[in-house]
Amino acid sequence: MDEAEPFTYDGGRVDPGETQNVRYTVSETYMGDPVRVPVTIINGERPGPTGFLSAAAHGDELNGIEVVREVAHEWDHSTLAGTLICLPVLNVPAFLAQERYLPIYDRDLNRSFPGNPDSTSAKRMADRIFRNFLEPCDFGLDFHTSTRGRTNMLHVRADMEDEAVARVANAFASNVIISSTGPSGSLRREASDADVPTITIEMGEAHRFQRPLIDQALDSVRSVLAEFGILDTEVVRWPGWRTVIENSDEKTWIRADAGGLVDMHHSGGELVYEDEVICTIGNPFKTENTTIRAPFTGLLVGVLENPLVYPGNPLCHLVRLDDRTRRAAERSQTVDIERTPSS
Repeated sequence: MDEAEPFTYDGGRVDPGETQNVRYTVSETYMGDPVRVPVTIINGERPGPTGFLSAAAHGDELNGIEVVREVAHEWDHSTLAGTLICLPVLNVPAFLAQERYLPIYDRDLNRSFPGNPDSTSAKRMADRIFRNFLEPCDFGLDFHTSTRGRTNMLHVRADMEDEAVARVANAFASNVIISSTGPSGSLRREASDADVPTITIEMGEAHRFQRPLIDQALDSVRSVLAEFGILDTEVVRWPGWRTVIENSDEKTWIRADAGGLVDMHHSGGELVYEDEVICTIGNPFKTENTTIRAPFTGLLVGVLENPLVYPGNPLCHLVRLDDRTRRAAERSQTVDIERTPSS
């Protein structure tokens, strides 16, 4: 029988059965002080795969931080097989500033992977993170939220043409998977290209913890770890229904045709039907209204939270559902409504 092996990184070693909380230096401030990323490494006593969980590549995206922290510090790891690398805050400078991008020249850390030790500050940080903690893994989960002023239902973004990535995405058990390779320089694309199949999880909005989404994501993390045999359980979730969006004509960003104040008639994750009113845009006097209707029947994956728009601003992200999936989604939403206690 194979024996568990130590996990090593530049400057450290974690033996089987050991957990370490590390503050790993990835850069320096203007004062020459270290910029350190928090990392928890849990190495099980039994052999198994190595997986990473990462969050806050954008510093204002907080929901995933709590998911990663709870997996690292509140779960029982006594029977864990393999190794978990938990990185709750990748972009420490942006997190401290509560901004999306690195304050240094406004760089996007999530367009800087796999990094370069001789390039920009963002690429140097990405290189340190990628080389030491992402590249040694067998799979990865990267948690995000929508940008400020918008919110996303929990869904997965993954390259479903890659069988190894599809395995991770299916095990995560979200209702919606949007299939694409991802932008160049993004963590999930570069990790997957390095043979570490990785998915992006979108959940909620920036600048807050949203407990229902966090709990839902934790159940799905458990499902992925069960799929890969890291957890001593065979429970892999099925979300009840699923749609995989593979073509551009199956999704659309609906944008404002007028400036004004938005009255959104639906929430994220709700079904809308072709020609149904999604929202209206009015002026301050309520003398003029622009009506926004659904171009097809589908699911609102993302919606506007900030009700103020210029022409061209995004209002919602709609994905198409076929008849069979629509009926399953209708049944699911009916059950959810029946389970919700009346106020």
